[in-house]
Amino acid sequence: MKKILVVDDSKTILHKASRVLESAGYEVVTAEDGFEAISKVMDFQPDLMFVDIMMPKIDGYQTCSLVKNNRQYRGTPVVMVSSKDGLFDRARGSIVGAEGHINKPFSEADLLGAVERFTAESAAG
Repeated sequence: MKKILVVDDSKTILHKASRVLESAGYEVVTAEDGFEAISKVMDFQPDLMFVDIMMPKIDGYQTCSLVKNNRQYRGTPVVMVSSKDGLFDRARGSIVGAEGHINKPFSEADLLGAVERFTAESAAG
């Protein structure tokens, strides 16, 4: 069973994403900020992370960068999630190592499609 970590400061988004992913058969853990996410990465060792860009304390870019700069976890795919869809935001996500980007509000198809795409890519190598 694939393990997915969803990081967002919105309880509504966390609930929606968890419901969609769990009903599709994935194991889901959530975190409300980047600090909590880093400890959950170590404990849970997810196969994929969805990380909101705009969060208090440590934003999504910093969270992604911390994961990608850790030798043990750098292979974990990170998909940035944001209501901002600008070229700058996508480029900045790529610079910190994110594999992808989905927009809020996301649909079930957006979320599940990202899981299939990015966990298949990471498994392929």
